[in-house]
Amino acid sequence: MYSEIVMDHFRNPRNVGELPDADGVGEVGNPMCGDIMNVYIKVQDNRIADIRFKTFGCGAAIAVSSMITEMAKGKTLDEAMKISNKDVAEALGGLPQNKLHCSNLGADALHAAIKNYLDRKAGKVPDLEKEREEHLAGKGGEACYCPYCSREMAEEAPFCLFCGAEISHEHDH
Repeated sequence: MYSEIVMDHFRNPRNVGELPDADGVGEVGNPMCGDIMNVYIKVQDNRIADIRFKTFGCGAAIAVSSMITEMAKGKTLDEAMKISNKDVAEALGGLPQNKLHCSNLGADALHAAIKNYLDRKAGKVPDLEKEREEHLAGKGGEACYCPYCSREMAEEAPFCLFCGAEISHEHDH
């Protein structure tokens, strides 16, 4: 059973969407369960001024993503880095044992976004957009194929289930 807090964050997620001009982006996933979380942060005066998420996953994963954004917004980067998976699960009123990995993903995505921001600021991160390959459309637009392993995959899947590669969805269909 999910707590009322989990259900509220699932039904009414906060801070959903991308920040196109994000200062830091964190993406984590668990290909085994299919959960993928992306966290986008905007930093001002060493604080998280804005934070958004896009999650592909179960209700618990969506609730965790929503909660992590609420917990991190307005915090300093150091404070946000101290948010743990246990903190997220507790803030949600607990999670079933088989969904605790979702709280790990939420904290990891937040920490990855902060690390990405710090690496960008230090000049350590190249522009990854230039290295992405386009997602290939199938004949007549009815299927899509991974540009890395050429296996058929679901339209708009954030990663290939076969090789694990992140997939860009900038194509014509």
